[in-house]
Amino acid sequence: MSHSITPSGREVFFPASELIVSKTDLKGRLTYANRLFCTLAGYSEAQLLGQPHSIVRHPDMPRSVFKLLWDAIEGRREIFAYVKNMAKNGDHYWVFAHVTPSFAADGAIAGYHSNRRTPDRDIVRNAIVPLYAELLAAERRHANGKDAVAAGHKALVDFVASQKVSYDELMFSLKSAA
Repeated sequence: MSHSITPSGREVFFPASELIVSKTDLKGRLTYANRLFCTLAGYSEAQLLGQPHSIVRHPDMPRSVFKLLWDAIEGRREIFAYVKNMAKNGDHYWVFAHVTPSFAADGAIAGYHSNRRTPDRDIVRNAIVPLYAELLAAERRHANGKDAVAAGHKALVDFVASQKVSYDELMFSLKSAA
């Protein structure tokens, strides 16, 4: 499935009482997508299953945030992150994602599970959008993809360190300040 979608600039919202849920295999390919995920993304379940979760990746999302996310879940840890996703028609929606590894009976990682909630709009507008713009700027200063991700990741790590908290503590301090 081609993923050459142009952002529309229109934001869509979902009720705070609902969750977006998806599961992926070890390669990040969707194995489950709930009705709300399908509706917001603008795809049928059949169109989504087997596709990389990045099918909803918005170009405004720094790749360094996804590096942090993958590092955590591959390290058998859960992670919370603010994510801007893009629908099939170019519209976007923000989520506060909780991503966890799923384990097989033998303890091996079998895939990943993500629940996404409606984020606090003030946190997105006042903290996340400016931070992600800085990370993207750091990434865009490098033509090489690996160098770009490394530069964005360093900028993110430096920002978190400047707050004198861990990444997880930062995400929850933003959440609890709402």
